[in-house]
Amino acid sequence: ASTALVEGKLSKNLKKILKKIVAKDAHEQLAVADAKLGGVIKDKLNLSCIHSPMVTELMRGIRSQIEGLITGLPSREMAAMCLGLAHSLSRYKLKFSPDKVDTMIIQAISLLDDLDKELNNYIMRCREWYGWHFPELGKIITDNLTYCKCVRKVGDRTNFASADVSDILPEEIEEDVKAAAEISMGTEVSEEDISNIIHLCDQVIEISEYRTQLYDYLKNRMMAIAPNLTVMVGELVGARLIAHAGSLLNLAKHPASTVQLLGAEKALFRALKTKRDTPKFGLIYHASLVGQTNTKNKGKISRMLAAKTALTIRYDALGENTSAEMGAENRLKVETRLRLLEERGIRRISGTGKALARTDKYQNKSEVKIFDPSGDSTLPAVSKKRKIQEVEEQDTEVAVKAKKFKAEMK
Repeated sequence: ASTALVEGKLSKNLKKILKKIVAKDAHEQLAVADAKLGGVIKDKLNLSCIHSPMVTELMRGIRSQIEGLITGLPSREMAAMCLGLAHSLSRYKLKFSPDKVDTMIIQAISLLDDLDKELNNYIMRCREWYGWHFPELGKIITDNLTYCKCVRKVGDRTNFASADVSDILPEEIEEDVKAAAEISMGTEVSEEDISNIIHLCDQVIEISEYRTQLYDYLKNRMMAIAPNLTVMVGELVGARLIAHAGSLLNLAKHPASTVQLLGAEKALFRALKTKRDTPKFGLIYHASLVGQTNTKNKGKISRMLAAKTALTIRYDALGENTSAEMGAENRLKVETRLRLLEERGIRRISGTGKALARTDKYQNKSEVKIFDPSGDSTLPAVSKKRKIQEVEEQDTEVAVKAKKFKAEMK
């Protein structure tokens, strides 16, 4: 019953019942609750089926009054039958399969992010705490896990002189650590303080090992559930996209433009509200193909990558094939497009835009040039001294103008 109601499939038992109850030459129409199931019955048994709002109301009336219509059926058994049918319907709706459970991916990626945050806090606390006793060690050893292993093995800084940490540190760094331990300016601490710091280091090492194990588990689950998506954008970005959408099927319903901006909703609505440029990428920004692109082409590559990723998501969610060939082909197309965009910057801008920029052939032109000495002097070429004749002419002009002005005033 659940197969017929949910998937519209004609089971063997339902086929036998219909053959017994409904005659082949009958002219009556068979009322069905599902139009898809009615089409299957018509094809297989050549029976006329009807599905309409009136049939839906009729089915609802039959379900509400089924205890009175069927005699000899206790209400207790009826309740058990309804519960079993509900469970069966739910199982078919979920399409439960141990190999295709994206809920495990959502939980794993959320736990991985939480572990990273806690691990970062623990390591910062450990470095600061032990830094009061041996501050120079933090500058010499930059790797956090190596730092915690070294502190857990040695403890007090006075033990560094006799301790053998060659299995943790390289030889040069080990010598630097031992030399710094002898002249350290850190404070003295008690054994109880050191033991508590060592317990903290144990926690950091255990969480780091569990994080590595959880990442391997997530990688395997992603390759089993969404292999093509994993090939396109990687395990972490693919898992975050699935977690953001809620499930792989929900993610498959999104268009490519939504896949491109998943994770940047806040920036998108802020840009729409203020009428500014909308964001070009969301979670997909952390994919390796976008990361290796220069800043100018990140928007173009993220748009193309989102389009190809949307195809691979639908193939993983709805396709029956579990190979990753489609994802590899689409990734190759995006990589080819990326190379073309990068080479376009080297090409010369011309009518066709296809010719590569070529430098002109060098030709040695021997031209004899003569030095101009006039540029050496900063003095003006014409003397500023006025001649006597020019001064006398200017004086006569001034005298004539003065006489004319007096005559006008009279």
